Amino acid sequence: MHTDNVAILGAGNLGKSIAEGLFSNGQYQPENIYVTRRNTKSLQSLKDQGLQVTSDNTFAVKSCRYILLCVQPAHLEQVLHEIKPFLDPEKHVLLSVIAGVTIDYIRDIVGDFAIVRSMPNTAIAVQQSMTCLAFNQKAALVEDHVTEIFNCVGETLVIEEELMAGATVLCSSGIAFNMRFIRAVTQGGIQLGLDAEDAQKIAVQVSKGASTLLSINKSHPEQEIDKVTTPEGCTITGLNEMEHQGLSSAVIKGLVGSHRRILDLKEQREKETA
Repeated sequence: MHTDNVAILGAGNLGKSIAEGLFSNGQYQPENIYVTRRNTKSLQSLKDQGLQVTSDNTFAVKSCRYILLCVQPAHLEQVLHEIKPFLDPEKHVLLSVIAGVTIDYIRDIVGDFAIVRSMPNTAIAVQQSMTCLAFNQKAALVEDHVTEIFNCVGETLVIEEELMAGATVLCSSGIAFNMRFIRAVTQGGIQLGLDAEDAQKIAVQVSKGASTLLSINKSHPEQEIDKVTTPEGCTITGLNEMEHQGLSSAVIKGLVGSHRRILDLKEQREKETA
């Protein structure tokens, strides 16, 4: 059980999911979690469960050690200037879940703090996020605790910050890519005669099963594929046809294209602020 209070500034869907994960996991008592939003009406369910709900960011900052920045990117600079007078470099740890915002950007506004950059995905709502984390040197001292915070809502991986663009594609955009594959399988099932609901149920469970096999067995995908392919069988026939149509190539090209777009947007923002 942790006693260092956590403030979640800008508790939209993502912030609310993190808050719910922290106390439902048992890592925090509700009274140790502060959530803020300009209009707190949508946070009533959290308040009813005993969380500290407020529209005052500075009150939350003064009451907490870990400050999660979950605001919209356009509001971040304003919020950082708002809370800056109340930040203590010996106490506070800043954690950003805002896509595309670098550690240096936050440091240039608030100064020399322990700063963590994170990239979760929308599965955080069901506590199944894959969250990538990058720490500056000062934040290395709290790496274990920060990792525990995000482990409450899924799995975590610590990476170098320069890899965050690639992690965004695999982790955040990856949810959409996997959804599209499941949708394609569902459509194929319908064409094979199943009704839509049954086809989707099968596709979802098979996807979950495949992921679980890799996670538990610590195996390579090809090892699991070999277990279900037989000479001249239907599985290898289907796999070869998919590859002939460019399945793997299309996925890789899509990932590379998304990554290139992130870098282009980063370069554009840098030119605009230069």
